[in-house]
Amino acid sequence: MNIFHKVTLQSMKKSRTRTIVTVIGVILSAAMITAVTTFSVSLLNYMIKGATVKYGGWHVEFLDVDSSFAEARARDDGVAGTAISENIGYAELKGGKNPNKPYLFIAGFSKEAFDTVPIELVSGRLPENSGEILVPAHVAANGGVTYAVGDTLSLAIGSRMAGEGRLGQHDPFPARNEPGKENETFVPQEERTYTVVGICERPAFEEFTAPGYTLITTEDTAAGQTAGPTDQTAGSTDQTASLSIFVTLKNPGKVQAYIERTAGQSAYVLNDNVLRFLGVSSDHLFNMLLYSVGGILMALIMTGSIFLIYNSFTISLNERTRQFGILASVGATAGQLRNSVLFEGLCIGAAGIPIGILVGLGSIGLVISFVAEKFKNFGYSAVSLSLTVSGTAIAGAAVISLVTILFAAYIPARKAAARPVMESIRQTNEIKIESGAVRTSKLTQRLCGLEGTLALKNFKRNKKRCRSIVLSLSLSVVLFVSANAFGNCLNQGAKRSVVNTDFDICFSSPKIDENELFRLYGRLKTAEGIKKSSYQALMSYSCAVRAGDLSDEYRKYMGYENPDETVTLPMDIQFIEDREFRNFIESQGLSPEEYTGQNAKMIAVAKQKSDETKSGRSGLVNMFVGDSVSGSVTPGAELPGEVKGNPSADKEKQISITFVDTIPLDTLPKNSSDVKPFIFMIVAPWQLREQFVSPDAGEIMGLTFLADKPSQVTAEMSEMIQEAGIGTDYTLYNVNRMFEENRSILFVIHVFTYVFVMMISLIAAANVFNTISTNIKLRRRELAMLRSIGMSDRDFNKMMNFECAFYGMRTLLFGLPAAGICSWLIYCGMAAGGADVSFVFPWASMAVSAFSVFFIVFITMVFAVGKLKKENIIDALRDDMA
Repeated sequence: MNIFHKVTLQSMKKSRTRTIVTVIGVILSAAMITAVTTFSVSLLNYMIKGATVKYGGWHVEFLDVDSSFAEARARDDGVAGTAISENIGYAELKGGKNPNKPYLFIAGFSKEAFDTVPIELVSGRLPENSGEILVPAHVAANGGVTYAVGDTLSLAIGSRMAGEGRLGQHDPFPARNEPGKENETFVPQEERTYTVVGICERPAFEEFTAPGYTLITTEDTAAGQTAGPTDQTAGSTDQTASLSIFVTLKNPGKVQAYIERTAGQSAYVLNDNVLRFLGVSSDHLFNMLLYSVGGILMALIMTGSIFLIYNSFTISLNERTRQFGILASVGATAGQLRNSVLFEGLCIGAAGIPIGILVGLGSIGLVISFVAEKFKNFGYSAVSLSLTVSGTAIAGAAVISLVTILFAAYIPARKAAARPVMESIRQTNEIKIESGAVRTSKLTQRLCGLEGTLALKNFKRNKKRCRSIVLSLSLSVVLFVSANAFGNCLNQGAKRSVVNTDFDICFSSPKIDENELFRLYGRLKTAEGIKKSSYQALMSYSCAVRAGDLSDEYRKYMGYENPDETVTLPMDIQFIEDREFRNFIESQGLSPEEYTGQNAKMIAVAKQKSDETKSGRSGLVNMFVGDSVSGSVTPGAELPGEVKGNPSADKEKQISITFVDTIPLDTLPKNSSDVKPFIFMIVAPWQLREQFVSPDAGEIMGLTFLADKPSQVTAEMSEMIQEAGIGTDYTLYNVNRMFEENRSILFVIHVFTYVFVMMISLIAAANVFNTISTNIKLRRRELAMLRSIGMSDRDFNKMMNFECAFYGMRTLLFGLPAAGICSWLIYCGMAAGGADVSFVFPWASMAVSAFSVFFIVFITMVFAVGKLKKENIIDALRDDMA
C-alpha cells in the first residue's frame, strides 16, 4: 500500500458519514442488481424445468423417417438420447366435427418414448401392449367424438395419399379443391382392433395443424419393421416402416446447426415449448419481454447508482481539492492522483458489493418463498419456483456493480488530475463570481426578505454545488416516477388478463334430460358453502338477416357488397331463469311485458372484434347499425356468409331482437372449432326454451354455483353426482381455479412492483441525503460566519427553509418533464417487448414525488444543520478545509 492509498483511507475515515452513505448506496445497488439477475435465472430455470416436465426434455422430432435414419441419429456425437415412435397409420374419424382434423393417427411408442414424452392421464392407464390404446381428450372436446375407457375400436388403418406421395402429420389437411394442391385420398390397408385403456390430455408433440388426433399404443415389436402401412413424407419412395424419432441433444443451443447437418429432406418439429426458454427457439417473445423488463430494471438501477456514487466522489474531491494540490506540488503525477480516486472506489466496492450480493440473495430468496405457491397457480404445478444461485449471475452482478462504481468515480478523478496545482491549493475555482452574477431584484428582496435573498445569492454564487443538488433531486424524481410507471405497466398487463365470472363452479352436459337436470340441481345446491345457484341452457342457431342491417365495418370485413342480400350468421341462444331474465330486463329500462310471453321480443349482444377503436386499441364494436333487427332463425350453426337455403317451416322461427351491451349471466363453457370474428348471443327466459328445442341445436344444459370454498364444494359435488348415478356425459368445472391463475399473476406482479419501487426509492433517498448533507458540511465555514455576525437561529432556519423551497422548485422544473419522458420510453420498451399495455400519464406518482422532494430536502437540511449548530463557531471558522 503506497502513500496515496494511505491518504485516501484517512480521508474516508475523516468523512465517515459520506463514506457510510456511499457504501449503503453501493449495497443497495449491488443488492438490486443481484436480485434482478438471480430472479431472472431462477425464473428461467423454473420455466425450463416446468416445460421439460410438461412437454418433455427432447429438443427435435424427426417425422416419417426410416430405421436407418433413426440408427444414424442415435450414433451422432452431439446426441444425449433418442426415443422411437412407430407411425402405424391413419384411420378416418367417423362423426368428427372439425373439418381440419378428419383422422385418427395411431402412434406406437417404444419404452424410451414413454419415458421421454410426458403423457398426462385424465383417466385410466397407459397401454401395455399393441392391442391397447390411449385416446386424447381433445378428440371429444375438439372433434366432437367421445370415447370411454373400455370401448373397443375397430379401425381401418391406412395412409393419406397425394398423387404418388404419402402424407404425414406434418402435412396439414388441404382444403377441398384448393388451387395448386392435389386433393388427397385415404387408402385403407388393414383392420386393427384396440381396447381403450385410458384418456389423456392432448400430446404436446402433436402440431396444431396436424390432420389427425394422436392415439398412442405400444410399438408392434412382433410385427417387425414392415408391419402396418408406411407413412412417409410426401414424395418418398422408401418402403420400410415409418418412424418418428425424438432427439435430445447434449447442447440444445446447437439445435439449428444439428438440424442443418442431419435433417436433409426429412420433416422435423422443434420442441419450442422448451427451447424458447433456452433462447434458441424461433419464438423470441418470452425472451424479448424478459430482456426488455430486465434491461429497464438494470437501466434504472445503474442510473441511480451512477449518480449517487458520482455525486459522492465529486463531493469527496471538493473536500480533498487542497490536499490534491499539495500532493501535486511535491511531485504527485496526474495518474497517481487519478488512481487515488479509483482506489477509493475500489475500497467502497470491496466493502459494499459483497454485502450487497448477500442482501440481494437474501431478499430475493425471501420474496421467491413468499410468491412460490402463487406461481403454481399460473405456471407449472409439477415444479416449484425456487432460488437458483448462479455463479455466473453473481459474478455478472459484481462486475456490473464494480463497473458502475469505477465509471462514476472516473469522471471526477479525471477532473481532479487535470486541475492546476495553484488553483487546487487556493481553491479559487470553487466559487467564481462575475459582476452582477449575484444581484437580486428589489421585488425578490421585498418578498423573501434578507434570509430569502441570502439563500438565492448562495444559488448564484455557488452554481456548481447547487446544480449537483438539483441534479440529485431531479434524478430521484425521475427514478421514483419511472419505477412507478414500470410497475403500472406490469400491473396493467396483469389486470387485462384477469377475468371475472358470475360463478365459481359449473356443471354442464349435452345430453342430460331436463327432469334429471332439475333433480340434480335440487341436490347440488344443498352442498355446504353455496351462496348462489342458477341453471341455464345454450343452443346453437343460425340467423338470416339483410346485409344492409349489418355495420359498414362488418360488411367490409366479410365482403358484402349488395345490402339487400340475405346472409346467415351463427349465434347462440342462452336460456336463463325467468326471474334472472326479468331482473335484467328491468335493469336495462325495458318493459317486462314486451319481452316475456310466447311472442315476446328477444334481447341480444352482437359485437364485432375490431383493431381500431376510439382508444386506439383492439376491442368490440357494434355488429349491426340499429338498436333492433328482425330475422328468421333455424337450429344449427352455419358459417357466416352462406346464403340461406329453404328450411322447413316447423324449424324456421321469426324473431325480433333488441340489442344491449351485456348479458345477464356468463354462459356455459362450450367447445367449438370455429373461430368467429364476432359475438352474437341471444338471451331468452327459460319459459321459451321448449319452442327452440331441436336435435340440430346442439343443446347444452348446465348448473352454475357461487361458493365460499370452490375447491371443497367441487369435491363434494363430484361425490353427489356419482351417487346420483348420472349416466350421460357431463363436465364439472372448477371455474374459480381456472381464474385463480390470473389473480395469482396480479399478486406476484404487485409484490415485485412494491419491492422494486421501495428499493429504487431508497437509492434515490440515499442520493439526496448524501448530496445535501455533504454540501451543507462543505458550507460549514460560511454558515459559521453568518452565525458569528449575529444571525439568530430563527433567521438561520428561515434562510435554510428558503433554500429548501428553491431546491424543490428547480427540481420539479427539470425533474417532472424528464420523468414524463422516461415513463413514455418505458412504455415503448414494454410495448416493443410484446406487453399488452397502454400509456397512462403518471400524475399520481408525480404528485407523490413532488411532496417527497420538499419533505426529504427539509428533513436532510434539519439533520445536517442540526449537527453544525452543535459545533463551536470558532473551530468552524478556523477549519480551512471544511
